[in-house]
Amino acid sequence: MSQPTALPVSDSLKNAVIRLAGYSQDGIQSIGAFLAQLAGSTAQDVMTYMTIPSTISGGPSIFQVHLGSGKVLHPGDEADTLVAFYQDSYQNHLSSLRDGGICFYDSDKVEEITEERGIIHIGVPFTSATIEAIGGTAKDRGKNIFVLGVLCAVYKLDREEITKIISKKFGGKSEDILRNAMLAFDAGYLWPVHDIDHMPMAPGENAEEKRLSTDGNTMLAMGLIAGGCRYGAGYPITPWTTIMEQLRSELPKYGGMFIQCEDELAAVSLAIGAAYAGHLAITGSSGPGLALKAEAIGYASMAELPLIVVNIQRGGPSTGMPTSVEQSDLMQAIYGSHGDAPRVVLAPRNVEDCFYTAVEACRIARKYSTPVVILSDQAIATRIEAFPEPDLEKHWDDVDLDLDERGVDFKPYPIDQLTRHSPPGSRSTEGKYPVVTGLEHDEWGHPSGNPENHAAMTAKRRNKLVNLAESLPRPEIFGDDTGDILLVGWGSTYGPIREATGKLRDAGHKVGALHIRHIHPLRVDLGELFENFSHVLVPEMNDSGVYGMGQLTTLLRAVTCDPKIKSINKTMGITFRVQEIVDAATHTLKS
Repeated sequence: MSQPTALPVSDSLKNAVIRLAGYSQDGIQSIGAFLAQLAGSTAQDVMTYMTIPSTISGGPSIFQVHLGSGKVLHPGDEADTLVAFYQDSYQNHLSSLRDGGICFYDSDKVEEITEERGIIHIGVPFTSATIEAIGGTAKDRGKNIFVLGVLCAVYKLDREEITKIISKKFGGKSEDILRNAMLAFDAGYLWPVHDIDHMPMAPGENAEEKRLSTDGNTMLAMGLIAGGCRYGAGYPITPWTTIMEQLRSELPKYGGMFIQCEDELAAVSLAIGAAYAGHLAITGSSGPGLALKAEAIGYASMAELPLIVVNIQRGGPSTGMPTSVEQSDLMQAIYGSHGDAPRVVLAPRNVEDCFYTAVEACRIARKYSTPVVILSDQAIATRIEAFPEPDLEKHWDDVDLDLDERGVDFKPYPIDQLTRHSPPGSRSTEGKYPVVTGLEHDEWGHPSGNPENHAAMTAKRRNKLVNLAESLPRPEIFGDDTGDILLVGWGSTYGPIREATGKLRDAGHKVGALHIRHIHPLRVDLGELFENFSHVLVPEMNDSGVYGMGQLTTLLRAVTCDPKIKSINKTMGITFRVQEIVDAATHTLKS
């Protein structure tokens, strides 16, 4: 073990970034999840990041946790502490540590490397110490909980609270499992680490708030339920599947149901059937599944049915990188159908915003009788954040089936009004059944090949989105309203962009940041905001393409005809680091 180096003395830490590196079967995701839950229950802020192998056999994996007493906007560019379970995870991730950081490694499996950056290397026998604590028959199971104990001691985290979380996790299992987990935790907590001063985390700034600590897929599911979705169908695919599983278990509690179908085509068709029956329905998938649903989504556009389509983006094309992040489905979400098939596209910016985006998607789908696509991504879907609990009384919408009698003048597709279908079973003065069709139709829903009628109906479907665009709130600009550079983002780029904006302003530049939730339609006056800056940069996780522009950049340039809009593209399957955006913006300002 290398000679210990003294750390700067401080009363407490405002922020700490901990990276756990090992294999997926080591339970490092569980360590990170426990730390994230602890942050949420102790009023601290947290954001996590993980990589997991796409193969069933498992493989190298990391889980990074950024803890903070104030607002945490990103998972952390550099780690303050690295925990390495194996030689390869030690060697591959040592460079992720900041100068002077701490590396705990399993001395049973890792041989220390001489390092010149002032890193404190501390060998702890994770494997053998766990076996000694639990008993020889345990092999190395439980070493993740042992490591959790070490980290809680080092950062002086709330031992009583973490014990409650562990008990809740394992309490439903056998008594032996819970006992072994606590033995492993206590052994780690009491392990003598003399090489460093213990570093207490500062208390959180939100002690009075009732807070949640969870992931983006969970909040999307909860937002859909709060927004009035009661019926849906889907097919399993990473990383969408956990939404499907939650809706399948939760919707029956509210009088609804969610069906797992045999394929993507059946799933979207069944959801459309529920919408035809008068309900707000939901289906979802990832990029490959969205492609398979394209024809049916076009039917929902033509039939003007309220349908929510969730797409959790991942690396593509084809099977691509199913457990990695990307933002390459934007154009597919907007235009991925034959013919002119308008639909609304929304994108949440973080885990908390998943709830509110889902609630808004439900409202828009019902009001405008149209498909709404929610574009999330793997980073938001799987990471854990802590945030104030939503006010359900304010946002809850339990929609009743409208079976009111339709009068003699009722038209399901009036040219000059929003479509309002008559669900099967509704009484009608004329005794006519409602007509809903994917064929072009007249105002009564009867098939029509009349050229003038087709032009009028196409305009009707388009103008719903035009009217929506005019009603959207003007996006707020963080930082400077005018100046050198405006950073524009969508989805999970929100946090790194905000942090980069602050760093650039601290360096003396006039910089603003604008984040777009309403991807399609766009707010009509975005161009006016862009005119106030010398440069507009769009960081997005997709390819620059044949024409040198990312997908949102292409859309913004088409809408505003502004050639100064340029993109910063990343296609590595991992999120932006703050410094990458700072460096790109600095280079732009110098050019």
